[in-house]
Amino acid sequence: MSLAAYCVICCRRIGTSTPSPKSNTYWRDVLLALKKSLTLDTQVVEREKMKSYIYVHTVSLDKRENHGITYQARKELHKAVRKVLATSAKILRGPFADPFSTVDVEDHECAVWLLLRKSKLDDRTARLQAVQEMSETHHWHDYQYRIIAQACDPRTLIGLARSKESDLRFFLPPPSLPSLTEDYSIEEELRQLLASLPQTELDECIQYFTSLALSESSQSLAAQKGGLWCFGGNGLPYAESFGEVPSATVEMFCLEALIKHSEMPTHCDQIEANGGLQLLQRLYRLHKDCPKIQRNIMRIIGNMALNEHLHSPIVRSGWVSLLAEAMKSPHIMEASHAARSLANLDRDTVREKYQDGVYVLHPQYRTSQPIKADVLFIHGLMGAAFKTWRQQDAEHQGPTDEASEDEARHTTCWPKTWLARDCPALRIISVEYDTSLSDWRARCPMERKSIAFRSNELLRKLRAAGVGDRPLIWVSHSMGGLLVKKMLLEASKKPEMNTVINNTRGIVFYSVPHHGSHLAEYSVNIRYLLFPSLEVKELSKDSPALKTLQDDFLEFAKDKNFQVLNFVETLPTYIGSMIKLHVVPVESADLGIGDLIPVDVNHLNICKPKQKDAFLYQRTLQFIRETLAKDLEN
Repeated sequence: MSLAAYCVICCRRIGTSTPSPKSNTYWRDVLLALKKSLTLDTQVVEREKMKSYIYVHTVSLDKRENHGITYQARKELHKAVRKVLATSAKILRGPFADPFSTVDVEDHECAVWLLLRKSKLDDRTARLQAVQEMSETHHWHDYQYRIIAQACDPRTLIGLARSKESDLRFFLPPPSLPSLTEDYSIEEELRQLLASLPQTELDECIQYFTSLALSESSQSLAAQKGGLWCFGGNGLPYAESFGEVPSATVEMFCLEALIKHSEMPTHCDQIEANGGLQLLQRLYRLHKDCPKIQRNIMRIIGNMALNEHLHSPIVRSGWVSLLAEAMKSPHIMEASHAARSLANLDRDTVREKYQDGVYVLHPQYRTSQPIKADVLFIHGLMGAAFKTWRQQDAEHQGPTDEASEDEARHTTCWPKTWLARDCPALRIISVEYDTSLSDWRARCPMERKSIAFRSNELLRKLRAAGVGDRPLIWVSHSMGGLLVKKMLLEASKKPEMNTVINNTRGIVFYSVPHHGSHLAEYSVNIRYLLFPSLEVKELSKDSPALKTLQDDFLEFAKDKNFQVLNFVETLPTYIGSMIKLHVVPVESADLGIGDLIPVDVNHLNICKPKQKDAFLYQRTLQFIRETLAKDLEN
């Protein structure tokens, strides 16, 4: 654009002296040569060139016309033209300088440059307003979006990615990735990255996944035998024969190891220094049709984004563009993983940090809606942050379909779709943690975590996410309710966690085995077949830890006057095709305070309403609104 303007300046025939014909020919040749060098066969460049030219009439060669009013008017006109050209050049050299004003450029260009300048101000309110105005603009041409994409700073780019209405044209394609050497595959690159990370002072699980990834190859896939039961979450998987061994790719083993490594800040530095951001991006693009791999990669990016000094490398590597696209995915899990990563990158509007397994279901974008309270969803054994809270499955669906990985059938999450719409002033968080019923089923066989251990781990993560800063309600299913009880008891012993206790308004328990579960007893009786995990053993009716937890929490909840709502199943749950079991009987689901409501569903569907007007959802919604009534009014 500036070169084109320079052409105009060079060829202008204005002034007091008349140029010689030879000089005219010389400048005409220069102009044609420069113009030819600028000619590119793209519409965008052509439009930019046309906007850069300023057309004026040349001075007449007739000396008689160089006097009088006409001469003076033409002279003033040329002065004005020179001033405009000089100002335009200044804008191009420093578009955010103070002298820039709306009279310096055409009206349809003012908004772009003014918003860019405003987005770089020190005034946070003005900066956020500029990003919002950018995101709500949908009438610009492609080149105007590209101007923003190329000229904005990382803070503005992240803000646009977290703005719901943002056009994806704001985001440049990620930089080209370096080509792989002929001697290396992605699998080998992942191995090399893992091998470069510190291997000392690691916990047993990191050692397990790292050794598994480094020892297995695509020709020798690692085998993991499945367990028989799945309690309190995704469902009850079918019993697998001992001859069937599910396989996993080496990439998945490497990603599992990298997820664990990325939970350690020093290891995140090593991942970035050794080209991990680019390698993960290559794998992400390669597996467009494998959401599970993409989600695991976004988990790693989200963990790395917890370290603010890594924000610049993450932005430079092009991850913001990929995350902005994933945020608009119709699949809740993909969108939520991207939302977590971007929230950790956004230090302009987000104070909290969302560690691995803590997902905000609402609001996932920047919003002007004041958030007045939190609602937390805690799943049970073998549960999940999203699938546990889906709508009830169709009547004809068999038990094997319950544990299916087909995401097309399991993308609905009623806290995100229904509750967020009915109570927009809530921040809705869902927590995910690894559990197992059988030691065979454990993702990390060395990881034997008790309810007490998990409660402290989750409490630390939730506090980092700002839980306790606002009034809150806990919603739990199955063993998740025991975790909630233990977390609240532990928080009461720590002065820094007092806000969690003081701001807890109420708890919803969906079939929580306060007094133990028949499944635990059944599992122990056939331990030679199941090898129950530590979590399952703690659910036995004769478990001293479970009885102490119930007694201590009942007294504590009465003292704090927590509002409580209990639901309990009345129908047995099918395990495989032959066995059915009443997982949590009515007497076990009775906490001792609050309403106890039996519902004619099984253990899996007690937290899955059939539809929005179903009793399960409407009664839960009523409890939340009534318990938080005063807080939501303020």
